Amino acid sequence: MSGLLRQIARHVVEKAASDPEVREKMVKAARGVVEETKQIAKEDNRAQAAGQAIRRVFENLRSNR
Repeated sequence: MSGLLRQIARHVVEKAASDPEVREKMVKAARGVVEETKQIAKEDNRAQAAGQAIRRVFENLRSNR
């Protein structure tokens, strides 16, 4: 399973490296992940904070269709 994930990650990184638009989107997504992680780390109930972060992501994905 980890081999498959490694291949997927490699493909994403290669795509990001070859296309400036994709690279910009990847940087923006990575910054968003860092901000969410910081927010989760500050909370007392980290499991609840992580669930809320995932809910925000899914709601955002659903609204962008």
